[in-house]
Amino acid sequence: CQSLPDNLLFQLLGLSIATLSTVTHYGLHFTLLSNVTPESNTYRVIHHTAFYFGICLSMTLILAALLSSAATVRESQCLSAMGFFCFALAFCGLIPAACWRYTRSTEMEESMMDVYDLVYEEVRRNASSSRRHELTAIHEAFHCCGKHSPFGDTAGVEQKTCPSSQVHDKGQDCLQEIRDFLKKHMDFISIPLGITIGFMV
Repeated sequence: CQSLPDNLLFQLLGLSIATLSTVTHYGLHFTLLSNVTPESNTYRVIHHTAFYFGICLSMTLILAALLSSAATVRESQCLSAMGFFCFALAFCGLIPAACWRYTRSTEMEESMMDVYDLVYEEVRRNASSSRRHELTAIHEAFHCCGKHSPFGDTAGVEQKTCPSSQVHDKGQDCLQEIRDFLKKHMDFISIPLGITIGFMV
């Protein structure tokens, strides 16, 4: 059986994974893009899958730690076996999650940028588009202003949808800001995943 301090650590790691999953699902940056994602884009599916997978993984990890703690206190082989089984399930979930983080995370990045491209181009083609409010909200959330577009002048779009403090800052390309934001978020996710896998091994 695991020691009580180890079990407490696993509970904390499970809570951190649950917290990051919740932030990923309900965070302003993610929900703004999810709400405007068309059916043909995979972002919404990835967004929901990441949340439910993260919650299930964290609950399994917490349950395993609680069962292991109870087994240690009561010296119960049955509880110990159940705890070990839950740890095995959690480990089987952690490995694919870590692999996806390093091999497929660009898929989420590309789908997020595709959503922004779609909204931006709809507003550019039609100045009275209902998408203008959505594009403005994205610009405010990511603190960016437009993008470098090969399709012509974008100054009109930026004047109407960017925060006044960002309009003249040509360096704040939203595609780059989305990429940087997601990279930082994925780095945060990697920390509890890596620590958990390391302690379980």
